[in-house]
Amino acid sequence: MPRLLPAFAAFNAILALTFGTFAVHGVKDPQARDWIMTGVLFQLPHVAAVFALIAWRQSRPALIGAWLISAGSFVFATVLTMLALGAPRAVAALAPAGGTLMMLGWTWIALVAMLGARLERLWEAAPREGSP
Repeated sequence: MPRLLPAFAAFNAILALTFGTFAVHGVKDPQARDWIMTGVLFQLPHVAAVFALIAWRQSRPALIGAWLISAGSFVFATVLTMLALGAPRAVAALAPAGGTLMMLGWTWIALVAMLGARLERLWEAAPREGSP
């Protein structure tokens, strides 16, 4: 499980670079190019942020925030790319879910930063399912 988050973040980076390059060199429609580049604009910085968060704190609460951010940027960018590639406009309704995940992730990271070890102690003290 510890390798899954950095692997997913790296996959996000590969997608962002691939689709960004495709948009610049292979997409003639300006609206489609803008959709893809907007996704890339959100995706790449969040990939870097996820790696920084992994290095910053290895606690479960911090990693949950990093997962939310990573998943959100993936959903947001993927929806915009799908639209650019001709998906039905109804797919656009999923984009806010990606944005919301990113905002939740950053809000959670702010709490982790403010509460630090207190939050981590509370998290570890919480009863887990199946524990006595």
